[in-house]
Amino acid sequence: MEIEHILPVKFRKHFIHQKIDMDRLREIRFRIGQPVELFDGQYQLLCEEKVDRSDLKEMLAYISGYSLYAFEEELSQGFITIPGGHRVGVAGQVVVDHGYVKNIRNISFINVRLSHEIIGCGTKVMPYLEGKGRLLNTLVISPPGCGKTTLVRDIVRILSGHAGDPKGKNVTVVDERSEIAGCYCGMPQNDVGAHTDVLDGCPKSEGMMMAVRSLSPEIIVVDEIGGKRDVQALQYVMNCGCAIIATVHGESFQEIKDKPEVGELVEQELFQRYILLKRSERPGKICGIRDGKGRILYHG
Repeated sequence: MEIEHILPVKFRKHFIHQKIDMDRLREIRFRIGQPVELFDGQYQLLCEEKVDRSDLKEMLAYISGYSLYAFEEELSQGFITIPGGHRVGVAGQVVVDHGYVKNIRNISFINVRLSHEIIGCGTKVMPYLEGKGRLLNTLVISPPGCGKTTLVRDIVRILSGHAGDPKGKNVTVVDERSEIAGCYCGMPQNDVGAHTDVLDGCPKSEGMMMAVRSLSPEIIVVDEIGGKRDVQALQYVMNCGCAIIATVHGESFQEIKDKPEVGELVEQELFQRYILLKRSERPGKICGIRDGKGRILYHG
């Protein structure tokens, strides 16, 4: 789906006529009573005209094919994935039932996060991730918005390979937030290789267990680990002989060591590689790679 097709008509004309670098554009933000903002590493206004509620209703109609009710379950998670793997985040009046988010009404804020594939960005890290003929358990550490998902997606593509590739690995992506594969109606919109299975929208801890039981993966990939259940599931998967690629939000290796749950995995040296990303104009800037003991193998 071309992004301009989901924009309200009154803003679409500005979007089309501006010279926007789509390779750099990361977000388009709509807030009622405010101008539309574009983010490509820094914010700029699309135009001076302000967003009103009718604009967001129009936009949601385009996104949902005029059937927002059909996307109620996705909305309860705060986003809708659209063709192309782009994610539309929403905020407004949250409806809670027995402690669980049931729906979001009176949507007043929409953030379109553009999915970018950078084919080949994972190539430079691959020599560090393999040892004794197998993939080493790897944790990608990154502040939000620094390209960890983009990097992991390309690593998956490389490991999985093309159809008929004798070196291709069976990979299962547990894609709770639909960001790695960017599935739309269950089909990946991003290139994750020919030997990859995706559990889209599945909670990480449950998905990892499901994968081991039914999909016979050689490698399991999960995004944004953190809770105790995630850590327990990771330990189980590693004990079953599956290699793991996971990501976690963090500014440094020391910060991750100090986290209550994930720090246990670091202390036990269950990860053999750590890839650290840093803030940059372009996503996926690697500032360091460490081994399981935290020793620096590469400094960017």
